[in-house]
Amino acid sequence: MGWKSVTGTDAITRTDVAGDLLALIRHFGGPAIIVGHSISGGAATIAAAKEPELVSGIVEINPFTKTQKISLGGLMRIRRYRRGVTRLAGTQIFRSLRLWMRYLDVAYPTKPADYADYMAALAAKLREPGRMAEFMKTGKSTPADDAIVAAMPAGLGRVATVEGAGHYPHAQCPDEVAALVIPFLKEHARA
Repeated sequence: MGWKSVTGTDAITRTDVAGDLLALIRHFGGPAIIVGHSISGGAATIAAAKEPELVSGIVEINPFTKTQKISLGGLMRIRRYRRGVTRLAGTQIFRSLRLWMRYLDVAYPTKPADYADYMAALAAKLREPGRMAEFMKTGKSTPADDAIVAAMPAGLGRVATVEGAGHYPHAQCPDEVAALVIPFLKEHARA
């Protein structure tokens, strides 16, 4: 189809994912609105910066748009932040599925109804040969991505917060997220 697989590389970056998104949009005749979460939220911004004619809008849900930095103040004062950061770091250092699953317990402060089933399916998928190793590459995005993000014009968007949600608000509070996203999609969709 024209997009590249990054299997076998040392890292899977936001720029890699952005390239795949753009290839997919070209394949379907674009332009498109990209809704991305976490690393894919950052990738949506990079895709829009690289080929704005293919991206008519982006919605970022808890994006990793810039290189992440650890807050020493947060580590000292905020228990949930400290637990999340240490479990993420442990996941990367030890390549530990168990620590990743424990991180997700922190990232979901309120659990959706299907949480247990979702977590069991996710754990089973990540236990498949090679899956966890490929997933671990997503934590190695480079600061080079930041130069692309910095090229985006300021003031084009707005920030909304879903109170009480963690890193996965679309799973925890789908009605609230939909109420924020759907009007944007209607406004920016091209016929």
